[in-house]
Amino acid sequence: MKSITEIVHGLNNAKLDPKTGTSICPTQLINPTPCVSYHIQYIPSPPSGTSRLYSQPPTEVVVAPPGLFLLPTREHLRQGIEVASQNVFDKPNGAFTGEISVEQLKDSDIGWALTGHSERRVILGEEDDFVARKTKAALDGGLGAILCVGETLEQRDANKTIDVVTRQLQAVAERTKDWTRIVIAYEPVWAIGTGKVATTEQAQEVHASIRQWLAKNLSKEAAENTRIIYGGSVNEKNCKELAKQSDIDGFLVGGASLKPACKWICTYVSWSRTDYLGISL
Repeated sequence: MKSITEIVHGLNNAKLDPKTGTSICPTQLINPTPCVSYHIQYIPSPPSGTSRLYSQPPTEVVVAPPGLFLLPTREHLRQGIEVASQNVFDKPNGAFTGEISVEQLKDSDIGWALTGHSERRVILGEEDDFVARKTKAALDGGLGAILCVGETLEQRDANKTIDVVTRQLQAVAERTKDWTRIVIAYEPVWAIGTGKVATTEQAQEVHASIRQWLAKNLSKEAAENTRIIYGGSVNEKNCKELAKQSDIDGFLVGGASLKPACKWICTYVSWSRTDYLGISL
């Protein structure tokens, strides 16, 4: 496993052109390695005589390390590469031992925060309204929010997937109507780190339902412009077909990013219609 220093060095020397555009992916809660995200423009065929992965502008890289590494990561990353916190509190600075506020993140030049990640919902018991308050606090403070939603295996088996996901979205919609700085990450809890993955049809169905919900409950513009990324045991075997789906805007790649096969995920995404790739190194 690479150290933070090694990964930062690699990012600083990567042939990327950081611009506008957004895609973020969370790291695992205890994994001390950051997450990188590339906005890769569609290229119909690789240039003759080369197999290098071509990253076309706009390209944005966002690193989401554990809290201990936020400041050194921000300090040593070159300009144009952003940093995201894996957590943010729903209240301003105060006597909240162990929490991190929006103001603290802004003062540290951290531009993004993850909210609603499955480990925090399941292990730490964060409820929908708490996630919504944290998301609103991030947005109100000028951060971008990566809002994670998804169902457990029991909920899927009970045919409650869409109900659960739209309930999680509704909680945020009741707190804020401006979703221009929100990226939705659909991560079925039962497929995270288990080796299981939603079928192409299952993933597309949920993404399409999320987009329909956005159009109905927010606006047509929100449905068209909000990025919806899939996460859940994405690997080199399933990413090619997933990337072809019309409502899947990219991936959150977790465990597979630590394996050599990750280069094939990058290759598939770079030649597909998918615009965003998140990699947890």
